[in-house]
Amino acid sequence: MGVSSGASESLLPRAGGDGSLAMVIASTGVAVLGSFVFGVSIGYSAPTQSKIREDLQLSLSEYSVFGSIITIGAMIGAVASGHLADISGRKGAMRTSALVCIVGWLAIFFAQGAVSLDFGRFCTGFGVGVFSYVVPVFIAEIAPKALRGGLTTLNQLLVCTGLSVTYIVGTMVTWRMLVIAGLVPSIILIVGLSFITESPRWLAKVGRQKEFEIALQRLRGKDADVSIEASEIKEFIETIENLPKAGVQDLFNRAYIRPVIVGVGLMVFQQFVGINGILFYASETFVSAGFASGDLGTILMGCIQAPITAVGALLMDRSGRRPLLLISTSGLLIGSLMSAVSFYLKIHGLFLEQVPIIALAGILVYIASYSIGMGAVPWVIMSEIFPINIKGIGGSFVTLVNWSGSWAVSFAFNFFMSWSSSGTFFLFALVCAVAILFIVKIVPETKGKTLEEIQASMNSST
Repeated sequence: MGVSSGASESLLPRAGGDGSLAMVIASTGVAVLGSFVFGVSIGYSAPTQSKIREDLQLSLSEYSVFGSIITIGAMIGAVASGHLADISGRKGAMRTSALVCIVGWLAIFFAQGAVSLDFGRFCTGFGVGVFSYVVPVFIAEIAPKALRGGLTTLNQLLVCTGLSVTYIVGTMVTWRMLVIAGLVPSIILIVGLSFITESPRWLAKVGRQKEFEIALQRLRGKDADVSIEASEIKEFIETIENLPKAGVQDLFNRAYIRPVIVGVGLMVFQQFVGINGILFYASETFVSAGFASGDLGTILMGCIQAPITAVGALLMDRSGRRPLLLISTSGLLIGSLMSAVSFYLKIHGLFLEQVPIIALAGILVYIASYSIGMGAVPWVIMSEIFPINIKGIGGSFVTLVNWSGSWAVSFAFNFFMSWSSSGTFFLFALVCAVAILFIVKIVPETKGKTLEEIQASMNSST
């Protein structure tokens, strides 16, 4: 659920000297290992496409299944994520996710055909479906409000780092050896979870009062006065608990419809700007643009994602969420149009020597723009807008929408590119334009507010 109150934030400078943020930083560091695995899982198919197809003699349609089946697993993981996190706790959900990912990576490593390959991909998909909900929620629930945006953005930073490692290392090692990039951090995550605290708000929600007080004190520092924050958390949870237990149908009640619209809308636009089609099939896209190989493009993509996501993390609690989203979607619009123009010129035999450069520049502008805002901010906002009584079911629903869109884009991308490469990117540009209007009209600014304040303001506006 939430973070510190305004009063507890005022204690932060005094408590900071005794290392009060050490547990927050350590807990965040462990949690985002799941985000790294998420990135590796998403990026795995980009540098390995031609190698896997050649080694296992897969057709394009068979490989499209491999490329997209991760999203089927992720959709199921998304459905389970909220309930799993509510029943077993945030740590329990991350532990389960990591174990399933380990099974998946081992299946891919030992795969001899499409069936075992797809099973492994499905398992890693289930894992990242859970991670994509639980990691940002866990970080938002343990972080002081002044740092919540930046710390939550570390989720996307590690996703991008995982992508970057996969893109770069994947051009140098076999596709089986690349499995290690996902397998090792999954194992480290399971070990690390034994040394960090559970979310205090989840502990309070399930009535584990003593553990709640200990966890909150560990997160804020041994000398910090957490009585006001603890009281506000308990009071808010007691108020929420007096409400009827929420079901899926309650998401569409007047009281919750605005956070649902904001969460679903951002996730729809995050996917339908085309990101997973480009990430999953980057290598083939560069080849179709005129490059002899996709290695240069995928390496450059890998090199820019993590640094620019880090810039976005630094700006998150300074500039706010909405400005980053608007800058990001505007850049996505420009990058999509550049890519569309490059393919249009190629189709019509115009400026053929310049076409690969325009395509590369367009995709790099696109990736940079996505990394600075649209990749991270929707997950940050998702972790902030739902009250705790519907956080599990609301978060699961929004995450399911995200992965459903991811599946649709990743599965259809190759077929759309076969239909019209320029038309595909013109469609992405149109989605970007609509996304800008949605952000301007609908999305609230959540910078500098406690989760309780955000949720109260969302309710008052319905």
